[in-house]
Amino acid sequence: MARTDFRYTKEMLFDEFKSAKEKDMALSKKKFDVEKENDIHINRIKLLKEYVELEAQSPEVFNDVNINFKNLLFAYEQPNPRDYFYFKVFGKSYSQKQFEDQAQTMADYEQSADIKPLEETLA
Repeated sequence: MARTDFRYTKEMLFDEFKSAKEKDMALSKKKFDVEKENDIHINRIKLLKEYVELEAQSPEVFNDVNINFKNLLFAYEQPNPRDYFYFKVFGKSYSQKQFEDQAQTMADYEQSADIKPLEETLA
């Protein structure tokens, strides 16, 4: 097995992944970018498979980065990768976390603005 002097940087990996994501978004028929980002993952999965294979053949290429490509590939192979990430980090789906965050934001706003509940306003 031949060794190489080439080394990936995080910036290089992020640029390649961004390009794969843009290709996936271009394949989507969804209307909004946020929907397109999470619709099709073909190119991102293909890229991650290439990274896993390259890491097995030439691990030194990734000496300067600390990314677990196998875990990332597994996540993107799930039916809903975004929900998978949210469950791993927060223990809830993306929509559950969004709802929780919005409720907290509203509660913080009401508290900071000293807004009285509707019942007190009508009394």
